[in-house]
Amino acid sequence: MSEQQLEVADVAALSREVLDRVGRVVVGMDDALELALAALLAGGHVLFEDVPGLGKTLAARSLAGALGLEFRRLQCTPDLLPADITGSFVYDPAARGFEFQPGPVFTSLLLADEVNRTPPKTQSALLEAMAEGQVTVEGRSYPLPQPFRVVATSNPVEHEGTYALPEAQLDRFMVRLAVGYPDRAQEQRILLNRVERRQEAAHVEPVVDGERVLALQAAVEAVHVDPDVAGYCVDLAVATRNHPSVQVGASPRGSQALLLVSRALAVLAGRAFVQPEDVKRAAVPVLAHRLVLTTDAWAAGIDTAEVVRGVVATTPGPATAGAADARP
Repeated sequence: MSEQQLEVADVAALSREVLDRVGRVVVGMDDALELALAALLAGGHVLFEDVPGLGKTLAARSLAGALGLEFRRLQCTPDLLPADITGSFVYDPAARGFEFQPGPVFTSLLLADEVNRTPPKTQSALLEAMAEGQVTVEGRSYPLPQPFRVVATSNPVEHEGTYALPEAQLDRFMVRLAVGYPDRAQEQRILLNRVERRQEAAHVEPVVDGERVLALQAAVEAVHVDPDVAGYCVDLAVATRNHPSVQVGASPRGSQALLLVSRALAVLAGRAFVQPEDVKRAAVPVLAHRLVLTTDAWAAGIDTAEVVRGVVATTPGPATAGAADARP
């Protein structure tokens, strides 16, 4: 990692260049891309959940390209085995013994495409990697490269041949993002971009590299957080636990993720301090997928995102938190 500590302005400028380059290829996803980048710089993993054909895979590949990270894509299928992710021991006749052959998880950014198509046993193979940055195969632990991030996509409209992600694995994703359909002008731009580049593949030139990404993350870690802002994150998490429509609310991991993403959003905006508006913006992507609704709420068609928005609207924010409270 670079010995020189990056300033907030440097991080904001590099991040803006990353988003600009990705935005030339990925159209109509500005907000989702900024939240995804914030989660990656905060040290978390990202889940894109939306209907097929909206560019989720392209977004993940383009982010990896702009960040200069080694990228591997894992197409999840019902017959995928845990060893297909982590790797396995293979007999080497020359050495007359078994040698470990690393799987696709040994990379800096792993795209797990349509992760809900693979069965729970295989999904669980990602848990250790996402939580601890290592994999264990036949009793031996192998560290993963740093940085290591997972960007997964999930298809919510098909149920046959899919396996819902268990709550434990959903909780490992720092944010869950919905892309949504582009408007007419954006969709027209997508078509024209394809015509102009005269090929299917879209390439994004790197802005930074893996070492620089670690330096960006270190700069985010140095950002001051006012105690009142941290308390506001806790209040939002507690409010989800006490909500009448929620059976299981956000855990302390959820409130911590809310603060970490809010801190990264502040840095992307060029600030060395977190504002309540950063917390409010991050609340739905960070907290909604961590909630388990009651049976009655689920039957009534209540959405977890709707619950979080209601909690944000009714939970008082900190009275004072801003530049006057920020420390160098």
